[in-house]
Amino acid sequence: MKKISLLGATGSIGTQTLDVIKSHPDKFTLEAISIGRNIDLGLKQINEYKPKLVSVQFKEDYDKLLKEIPKNTKLFYGNEGLEEVAANNDADILVNAVLGSVGLKPTLSAIQAGKTIAIANKETLVTAGHLVTAEANKFNVNLLPVDSEHSAIFQCLQGERLQEVDKLILTASGGSFRHLERSQLANVTVQDALNHPNWSMGAKITIDSATMMNKGLEVIEAYWLFGMPYEKIEVLLHQESIIHSMVEFIDGSVIAQLGTPDMRVPIQYALTYPNRLDLVGKKRLSLWEVGKLHFSKPSFDRYRCLGFAFEAGKSGGTVPTVLNAANEEAVSLFLNGTISFLEIEEAIEKALNWHQKISSPTLEEIQHIDKEVRTFVKKVMVK
Repeated sequence: MKKISLLGATGSIGTQTLDVIKSHPDKFTLEAISIGRNIDLGLKQINEYKPKLVSVQFKEDYDKLLKEIPKNTKLFYGNEGLEEVAANNDADILVNAVLGSVGLKPTLSAIQAGKTIAIANKETLVTAGHLVTAEANKFNVNLLPVDSEHSAIFQCLQGERLQEVDKLILTASGGSFRHLERSQLANVTVQDALNHPNWSMGAKITIDSATMMNKGLEVIEAYWLFGMPYEKIEVLLHQESIIHSMVEFIDGSVIAQLGTPDMRVPIQYALTYPNRLDLVGKKRLSLWEVGKLHFSKPSFDRYRCLGFAFEAGKSGGTVPTVLNAANEEAVSLFLNGTISFLEIEEAIEKALNWHQKISSPTLEEIQHIDKEVRTFVKKVMVK
């Protein structure tokens, strides 16, 4: 029986994690959860899964839930609450499924408490990969990928030697606008951008998929997870999302992980590693029904955010922190109608050009820069 703490229980990854836990009640128990803004769904989850510890984002939600949850459930709120959930003494595994750099400190707390980390929060590694991996090594903690692409690479590498890897190939659907030319993106709407052709994801990740920043962040994440130089990480457009990623070896062999688009597969593998369980309600992959698979190379001229990510990763230091913070703020401004779709990349470029890099930042410096960049983006983009 594995005991799970879950950050981001009401989000897309969070709800699918709970689905996996529910499917195998003899294998998993839910010890603690954090809830975002969807308090009604969170209350249903509390009543169904009965976690011992719950954290909410805001004090007003804390006051509301305090009257409605079981008396033996401990309730917290804010950033301190996230850390309470993450470092819960009763849990074996932390599933980090929150959005954004808010997941960084809770992850470090969980590592220091000796928890295995199932990481779906790519911003944690993008923002402070050097700190997270150093702490994981220090406390002998596994970082198990939940993103479908990194899980695919992780699975392809089982039994293999990293020094014999020639290339990591991350596949990308291309997002909501993959069939549009750059000139056609000027007037796309938020609703257009949220209409992802393959995956059911939250709003922020769906927008990141449309700009290809999501893939750029995954490139940086792959660098930290697998210790592979950026020159050996490639991105390949693959619109069917059947091949989730590939590894090419020095002898020319390529190993790929395939499956239907279902995030429960990488979630469950992270929870059961190194074993596998039957996935309840799974859809089998039938290649004869798919018929054809399509591939193409992405252009940095078409997908500028992908190019920004490669540049930021290679620059290192605080530059990826700036990339992530500027993107989060710009996507938020797009979602609330303040800026246009193409202005997302404009905001990121301005922030990257404005910033003065620190090569080996501390946690405090990272947190300061994160706030500073968000303020900068609002100042230069809000008319």
